[in-house]
Amino acid sequence: MILSGRIPSHVGIIMDGNGRWAELRGLPRIEGHRRGTERAKEIAGVAMELGIKCITLYAFSTENWQRPQTEVSMLMKLVEFYLKNELSALIKKGIVFKTIGETWRLPKNIQTIIKETEEKTASNDGMTLVAALSYSGTNEIIRAVKKTMNSGKRAEEITEDFFNAQLDTAGLTSPDLIIRTSGERRLSNFLLWQSAYAELFFTDTLWPDFDREEFITAIHDFQGRERRFGSISARSNAF
Repeated sequence: MILSGRIPSHVGIIMDGNGRWAELRGLPRIEGHRRGTERAKEIAGVAMELGIKCITLYAFSTENWQRPQTEVSMLMKLVEFYLKNELSALIKKGIVFKTIGETWRLPKNIQTIIKETEEKTASNDGMTLVAALSYSGTNEIIRAVKKTMNSGKRAEEITEDFFNAQLDTAGLTSPDLIIRTSGERRLSNFLLWQSAYAELFFTDTLWPDFDREEFITAIHDFQGRERRFGSISARSNAF
């Protein structure tokens, strides 16, 4: 698969519609989440083929804790199953695994698996796969503000770069493209600070049906955008 033109360095994906996908088929909601996990693996593979350097998947928001306990428990089991079964593949493919969010709210066994996965993939030099778990953009910003206030820096010493370093995404580039599935046209608290100049792609497709062809369509759409970052210059040569 070869695409001419600019390839986004960092793509964020709001993987929405798993529950609705299952309900439309008369299946338990957790089956939609299971299918969604398989789709996430496929799309991450396509991202690698395209040369995308980082992909961030919105896997579980802080608001998702309000869902029925049975569904939350099954989601946690899916996270555990994925990490346990994919570690060797992540290492083999050279993928760096990271998490963002309040991961300390996750079950202890999942925290342990996350730490092990991050440590064992830290020295890889391929694509970075970021899982947003127990994540909220507003919460992330508040936590970054608290870190900044506790840093001892004077107000005039606080720069955008310094604040970026207090965010969960410290060390990562901002997303060039954010994709949301299922027909909703909003960010839903995803990478609010980082997405200031991200291109947005919305599709009515439910996440379990979002295949490689539609992902490539989103990349083609990105390639057709003129990114001026507030200036009036011609197409950016940043890529």
